[in-house]
Parts: sequence; C-alpha cells; structure tokens
Amino acid sequence: MGEYRINLPPGFRFYPTDEELVVYFLRRKAAHLPFHPDVIPDVDLGRYDPSELSGKALEANNQWYFFSQMTQNRVSSNGYWKTVGYDEPITSGSKTVGMKKSLVFYVGESPTGMKTNWAMHEYQLLECGTSTSSRSSKRRGKPKIAWNEWVLCRVYENNCGSQSGICDDGTETDLSSLDEVFLSLDDLDEISLPN
Repeated sequence: MGEYRINLPPGFRFYPTDEELVVYFLRRKAAHLPFHPDVIPDVDLGRYDPSELSGKALEANNQWYFFSQMTQNRVSSNGYWKTVGYDEPITSGSKTVGMKKSLVFYVGESPTGMKTNWAMHEYQLLECGTSTSSRSSKRRGKPKIAWNEWVLCRVYENNCGSQSGICDDGTETDLSSLDEVFLSLDDLDEISLPN
C-alpha cells in the first residue's frame, strides 16, 4: 500500500467527537454511502504495527484514523492488541448507536508480550431502531447496513510526558526536574529581557 495523501483546503482540522465518528463516518461506511470529503482510508489492522500507520491512515493531532474489517484477531507481525477496561456506549440523542472499545498494543506473542504506549479506540455500530428487512429498507429508500462488517479505529501513542503529569489513559506520572524547570518558565511576563 502506498503513501496515503489527501488534498484538503487550508485550515481544515479533523477533530471529530465519538458520536460523529460513529454516526457520520462509520454508519455511512457500513451503508456503502459516499463521504464528502472522503478522508478516512481502509487499512488492514493485522498488516501493520501502530508505528507503521504514518502515511497509510488519516493523521490528525498525533492520532491515526482508519476503517478496518471487523475481526476478533487483532494480531500484527510483531505484536497484538489487547482489550482493556469495559466497552463504552456511544450515544446520539437518547439512543445508543455504537460502542467504543479500548485496546493497548503489546509487542511479542500473546499472552507474554510487552506492553507499549500505543493505544487504540475501536468504534463499532449497534443495530438499533432500524428495520433489518431489505424490503422495508428499499421501500423507504434506506440502504442495507452491514452492521458487523467494519470498525473505525483511532490509534494514538500515550504521552506520559505531558505538562499536566497525567497520561492519556488517566494515570498520573512524576515530572522530571527538567519538565518542572520548563513549567516554571511559562509566565513570560515576569521575565525581563535586556534591551
């Protein structure tokens, strides 16, 4: 697979909510409807390690977005994705429309692999409040949706060196001495510079 490039206007920022990822992007993908703009590519999750996604997935704010075929086996050539925590419901209005699964990448073979800083949110649709009958779907003009065919993935590297001292996964970390010095310099109004 070659380098993934998109041509978007200046100032475009891709920063969707969980609801937007499920309702607009994943639902449209599952229903085989077009996107405008079509920015999220299809990537075989088992073919790449997370560090290899640059140029293959949509990169925005140090996060990589892509669609993948739904599979229970989340294994790459060098490691595997392990589910952590509980699935989180994604709601739109008062309806639950999808689920968000949190995973962490481990290098090596399961179950003895070494945990890395790579994390993934995997979004999947829930079949809710719609007719599964193809006849009623055609009559209403609604496309048949392949509920369990696709997932939308958001991969990122946990940054435990953040200024807040809190990692992306919510755990706290100690700041180094150098970090504390730089944080003490954040109020530049108090520093007088020579003329």
